[in-house]
Amino acid sequence: MNTKELTKRIDTLDYLRGFALLGIILVNIIPLLSVKLPVPETTDASYLRFLYLFVEGRFYTIFTFLFGVGFYIFISRANGKGKNGYVLFLRRILVLFFFGLVHVQFHPGEALTVYAICGLIILPFYKANKLVNLVFGTAMLVVLGFFAEKIFMVVPLMLLGIAAGQYQVFEQILNWKKTAIFTCLIFVTSVAGLIYQYQHAPFVFGNGSDGNFLETQRFLHIGITIGPIVSAFYVGLLILLLNFPIVRQVLTPLKSYGRMALTNYVSQTILILGLGQVLNLVDHLSYIQSLVLCMAIYTIQLTFSTIWLRYFRFGPLEWVWRMLTYFEWMPIRKEAD
Repeated sequence: MNTKELTKRIDTLDYLRGFALLGIILVNIIPLLSVKLPVPETTDASYLRFLYLFVEGRFYTIFTFLFGVGFYIFISRANGKGKNGYVLFLRRILVLFFFGLVHVQFHPGEALTVYAICGLIILPFYKANKLVNLVFGTAMLVVLGFFAEKIFMVVPLMLLGIAAGQYQVFEQILNWKKTAIFTCLIFVTSVAGLIYQYQHAPFVFGNGSDGNFLETQRFLHIGITIGPIVSAFYVGLLILLLNFPIVRQVLTPLKSYGRMALTNYVSQTILILGLGQVLNLVDHLSYIQSLVLCMAIYTIQLTFSTIWLRYFRFGPLEWVWRMLTYFEWMPIRKEAD
């Protein structure tokens, strides 16, 4: 693999991580600020339906898959440098677990502790045959997807990420013809799944009649089950667009956002809770207002990430994570040209 290919592959993953973070905050802000259920047949109700059709269960899927890809790349590179990739990875997820222990105090249901624990589970699969990881991961995802519980889908998504690393998918993914064919095929399946889910979309969410509540739950469960299919379409479409230089240039802030994924994931919580307290938004925010707040946070984080990476090599938390993983001091400032 030459230097140019390696750079492209890393850039693609960063764009995807940044893209996943854009969607994750839209869902996370709802429980963090106790956003009120909307009145039926309002703009808020339409936005809530949009969230559960196109966002809920879509972006965490991408983020989890990318963890599996990163897992494979991290160990492979460490081993390639003559280091013990397994030991380094164990340190890496231990640090991640402690980050998660702090984060979960403010954000119940956060992902870092789950990822760290699941990282231990998938460790033996690093040396497994790539076809085994692909088939086993897919089968697990299909079977566990019917339970419509996000936590059950973490391990199979990570296994598919490992398989993607083993098949060197991201070394070839910028081939626009292959990406276009994949995206078109998955688009048809995604549309069929979304149409089926929409047929079960209730007019009232949450505290209506018992029948309506059950219909709401069915709607949400279907969304989680078909989530990986829609997520695959999102990934294929973004990668297809990244084949155009002008798109890559316009979305450069998104790449910076993804390079600092850990910092931005945690700081999303800090900004949501901080602004919620300062502006007295807890239990006083509508769904559309939550979207406006997310857009303000996007502006803050995208700007900060872009400026920070002009002068520093890593994001703040990424820097700490890296040093605790390798047990060595690493300069964070970029050298002057």
